[in-house]
Amino acid sequence: MSEISEIRAPEALTLSVIVPVYNERATIWEILQRVVRRPEVDQLVIVDDCSSDGTGDVLSAGEAEGWPELQKVCERPMPEVVFRRHSVNQGKGAALRTGFEVADRDVFLTQDADLEYDPDDYPQLLVPLLDGRADAVYGSRFAGYPRRVLFFWHSLGNKALTTLSNMLCDLNLTDMETGYKAMRKEMVRAMVLKSNRFWIEPEMTAKLARLRARIYEVPISYSGRSYSEGKKIGWKDAVSAVWTMLRCALTDDRESSDPLHATLRRMAALDRYNSFLFDQIRPHVGQRVLEVGAGTGTITQFVRDRDRALATDIDAQYLHLLNRRFDNNANVDVALYDLAQPAPEAVTAQKYDTIICLNVLEHVEDDHGALERLFELLEPGGKLILLVPAHGVLYGEIDQAIGHYRRYEKDALSRLVTSVGFETDQLFFVNALSTLGWFINGRLLKRSSVPGMQARVADRLVPLYRLERRLNLPFGLSVISVARRPQAAVQSGELPRASGDR
Repeated sequence: MSEISEIRAPEALTLSVIVPVYNERATIWEILQRVVRRPEVDQLVIVDDCSSDGTGDVLSAGEAEGWPELQKVCERPMPEVVFRRHSVNQGKGAALRTGFEVADRDVFLTQDADLEYDPDDYPQLLVPLLDGRADAVYGSRFAGYPRRVLFFWHSLGNKALTTLSNMLCDLNLTDMETGYKAMRKEMVRAMVLKSNRFWIEPEMTAKLARLRARIYEVPISYSGRSYSEGKKIGWKDAVSAVWTMLRCALTDDRESSDPLHATLRRMAALDRYNSFLFDQIRPHVGQRVLEVGAGTGTITQFVRDRDRALATDIDAQYLHLLNRRFDNNANVDVALYDLAQPAPEAVTAQKYDTIICLNVLEHVEDDHGALERLFELLEPGGKLILLVPAHGVLYGEIDQAIGHYRRYEKDALSRLVTSVGFETDQLFFVNALSTLGWFINGRLLKRSSVPGMQARVADRLVPLYRLERRLNLPFGLSVISVARRPQAAVQSGELPRASGDR
């Protein structure tokens, strides 16, 4: 079980500023001095991308001497300064990725090494993060002033790239290419960034959108450079940016050492399927709801209008995300709960008329004991809604990778539920169309997760899933059980545990 780190109060968030550098000897000390003078900055990460004009040597000397150029202008305790130097020039994206690996404060803010962006804009960039509204904040050059008037065609190209990015990501940004992006650390850590050059900007935007990050824009001032003054981005970078946007839209390359997290993130993006799934259980959901294994909140969003909803999970990252996502819903609480362990006080403090437990029970070795604990949390007459993977014949590499102990046969699940004391109201299969794909990926191809493209295709098949339900097909990728705790409570343990293949 993941350890939960202390959730920092918004006003106490700390800031890492990441500065990618390439051939900026003329401006480097000026911009770094402006950065360290800002009281919001707790850590300055400088990454020289193998400059050829001596910038790296100047910075190396400064590091060896204890940064005297920065010390003399800093009227407060110096922020931590970290310097990294690439041995081969790779591009802005590579420098930012190195900086993101090194930075360790709560918020990461990207700062170009020229003088186009003014660190005096940091306060307005940080406000939506500090008050808990945002996961990422973009500084828009087109919404702010003063702004240096420069090239029409360059600005038109920027707007075209932003428009394409908005279309592919379903956003309404005014300035996707901005060099000012402030992002919560956990958002950056959750992204798998691959771009080496300027197309890191559309890649970050696409992957923040995939993560369902709450993105805000604020106006900033902008003092753009001409090409004679050292501006580096050109039309070739625009072409590469378009390719990057298309690649991110068509493929899901979020790699993870934990296939379960990768699977959950992909499921979070399946809006149509998640809505279909909740429609199947909606008639049984009451007003005091406990959700076990809420993950990213894909089902929680549908119960936010109930009298009380408690969303639980065992993963620190998801608990942080749930807290931010539902911080404006006074009737939604978030708590740590491991179904394999006795429920904590935050969960047992009340009784529930509904417990939703989707894709969780198969991760618990002692599923009978887990159901007994859920039985005790329900008030008499309350309902337990379970969704578990179906059919043992489908058990394969994917199931093993994401921690499934088993897949369930329909009759065996019914016996298990009734052995605890529940009465079964409904028991039915869903998503028959995906069984073949799961078998091919998990059993034949030995994959550890369903490819992102296939998952998004499945999201488009929801009308067919609804047709399946009307036909009540005798098989499916998952099986849903709606069980009720009897009004005259049966003592758990009185009935023998059901045997049989699960």
